[in-house]
Amino acid sequence: MDITLELLLSIAIGVGLAAAVGFRVFVPFTIISLAALSGTLDLAPGFEWIGAYPALLAFGVATVIEIAAYYVPWLDNLLDSIATPAAIVAGAVITASVVGDVSPLLRWSLAAIAGGGVAATVQAGTVLLRGTSSAVTGGLGNFAVSSAELLGAVLTSTVAIFLPVVAAVGVLLLLWVVVQRLRRRSEPQRA
Repeated sequence: MDITLELLLSIAIGVGLAAAVGFRVFVPFTIISLAALSGTLDLAPGFEWIGAYPALLAFGVATVIEIAAYYVPWLDNLLDSIATPAAIVAGAVITASVVGDVSPLLRWSLAAIAGGGVAATVQAGTVLLRGTSSAVTGGLGNFAVSSAELLGAVLTSTVAIFLPVVAAVGVLLLLWVVVQRLRRRSEPQRA
């Protein structure tokens, strides 16, 4: 495969996985660990550890704990304050883990800007949605929000690995929606 096309596909995979991290931090890591162990996904040099059984076990346990914690009303809002900076870092790391055959400077620049930025934007959207749900339903509607976020993390991770171009287009649409909502929310209310 042409190196440019291969690089673009790896960036698309990384951006898709970073978006998934914005929904749930550990779900995408569990999925790429499984994909690497099965030979479906090649990890960048230095990130092979993600595709090892001890990493899969650690990611799997963290995923179960994260999923369960987000189903506890008001604890989910508290977790968002921890998950937001964690998602930015995880988005950068997960993007770097799939972008191979480039200089470390380019890999980490792409990872920080694209991966961290996408994860931060998606995470901001989920925080906004959960905050609105908590205010409107007293936290009772957060079960549905948590379920949608989990589904988003699983589907986005899976599509990113198997259909990276589709994932990249979907991420661009999702980012547009989130940015529009954040912009509307920050505009002063007219009387």
